[in-house]
This record gives sequence, structure tokens and C-alpha cells, in this order.
Amino acid sequence: MTDALAATPSPDTVETGVRDTGPIASGLADVLADTYRLVFKTHAYHWNVEGPAFYSMHKLTEEQYENMFAAADTLAERIRALGHLAPSRMDEILNRSKIKDASGELSAGGMAQDLAASHERIAHRLHALAELASSRRDIVTEDLATARSAFHEQAAWMLRALAKS
Repeated sequence: MTDALAATPSPDTVETGVRDTGPIASGLADVLADTYRLVFKTHAYHWNVEGPAFYSMHKLTEEQYENMFAAADTLAERIRALGHLAPSRMDEILNRSKIKDASGELSAGGMAQDLAASHERIAHRLHALAELASSRRDIVTEDLATARSAFHEQAAWMLRALAKS
């Protein structure tokens, strides 16, 4: 049993026809970092939203953070399937992410606008990842990036619509 606990994660060589997996795994790690940052931000807004839009915003953010939390696992497992290690330290998540925290307290509308902008940022990164994956014959990551981008684009639309007065 002691030997079983001595196993250390390590990269692997994977031969599936995907060319140059390093940049793809790095792009996936960037999106994973953004996803984790946005899960936390969305969850924090879910906890703290107030006002007439409380119920709508509370329910919408819950659906979104649950979706993103599940997606984080899918993104990390794709990194591993490509033979690379997924990020495993919070400082790596923070350093890789382009998602930023808002300064000061926000109204429900401000929260919705801030989240919409963050979803658009991730969608932008996912578009670039899909192109990169395509150029390296990685149809699996391309499909994953396309599906995740569709989620983030729809999330941004819903949040923008909610924020209108």
C-alpha cells in the first residue's frame, strides 16, 4: 500500500495524431484558470445580490457556477488526456487567469455587467483555443472549446439582458 501512495503525477507522451500538444494544454490551462476565477466571482455575486432582481440573478448565477464547476473537471481531464499536467496550485490559477475582480461593491446590475464581460473574455480565449486546436489536428479540444464558448456567449447575453433597466 505504501508504494501505491508514492506515485507522483507526471506528463506522458500521447500518440493520437494531435500535433504539438504543449500549446494546446497551455491554452486549456488558461481557460481552466479563467473558469475557476469566474466560478468564484459568480458564486460570490450569487451570495451577495440584493434588490428587485434578487431571485432572477440568484437563480441564473447558480445555474452558471454549477455549469462552470463541472466544466473545470472536463478541461483538466482534457489536459491530462493530452499527456500534460493540469494546474495544481492556486497561484498558477491566479497568474494564468485574465478574469479580474471588480473594485468596490456592485449593484445587481453592476454584478450582471461585470459577469457578462468576464464571460465574453473567456469566450474570446476559447475562440483562440479552437483555432489553435484545429491547426494542430485536435478535433476533441476544438469541439470542447466550441461548446464552452457557446455556453459563455449565452451566459453573457443573459446577464446583459438582465442588467438592462
